[in-house]
Amino acid sequence: MADGLIQEIRDNWLKVVGFVEQNFERKPDLNAILFLIGIRELGEIRETTFSKEEKVHLMHIATCKILSYSGYYQHIGSDQNGWPAWENIQALPNLGYLEQENLIRQHIVEYFEKEEILSFDSV
Repeated sequence: MADGLIQEIRDNWLKVVGFVEQNFERKPDLNAILFLIGIRELGEIRETTFSKEEKVHLMHIATCKILSYSGYYQHIGSDQNGWPAWENIQALPNLGYLEQENLIRQHIVEYFEKEEILSFDSV
């Protein structure tokens, strides 16, 4: 990846983190942002908290959604509980931990842009 593109992804990631921090008054980590995307994709706000298993499922929903932009997953409907269901349609690349994290960050930035949550204007 060209250095300019890496810097652009890094800058846009920091905008996402800043946006979430401003709206939730805490600096989020990657998992917190995936959790929020999962809740948004579920479309269900609860007064009660999600169980640990549900939180993991919400992060999985978010991961599938964002990786669907690159053709790794396809939305196939809803499961028996009405939660979004996804199918893996393309093998994920074999990446190291940092490369995986950067791939996820890049797709989170894309999610925020495609869903018109944030705008990332190139200079």
